[in-house]
Amino acid sequence: MKTLETWFKEYAVSHQNKTNIAIHFVCVPAIFFSVVGLIMSIPSGFLASMIPGENPFIENWAFVVALLILLFYVRLSVKMALQILIFVTFCIIANYYIGQYAPLWMVSLIIFVVAWIGQFYGHHLEGKKPSAAQDLQFLLIGPAWVLQKMFGKK
Repeated sequence: MKTLETWFKEYAVSHQNKTNIAIHFVCVPAIFFSVVGLIMSIPSGFLASMIPGENPFIENWAFVVALLILLFYVRLSVKMALQILIFVTFCIIANYYIGQYAPLWMVSLIIFVVAWIGQFYGHHLEGKKPSAAQDLQFLLIGPAWVLQKMFGKK
């Protein structure tokens, strides 16, 4: 199994251009945020019937998927898993409130498409394909890489 540092080194190969990196700092969190919103848009009556009480922050499929994704991160780094937990918690809460005022699936889809256009533009500038074209696990490494670049040791 690869270490988090190994993943970061492999991811960094196609992320050297400063403009591409800046685009990633905006677009990677936006894509993650929008995917959480899209997953939260899946009807969750089944979950609500399984969980006692009423808590819309955990009675949705994004919460379930987040728990599974956190297992991936815990295997790599408990510290990174905690950082992702904070971010995913923000995503769930913010998406819940967006859904109170607008169709969440539509807002999420628009963010998703715009952010991916940004990603492809960044990789066009970089002159290299996105890492996810090589291995889909890079879709989970991207958010961790951005967090590490923003809040890790300099």
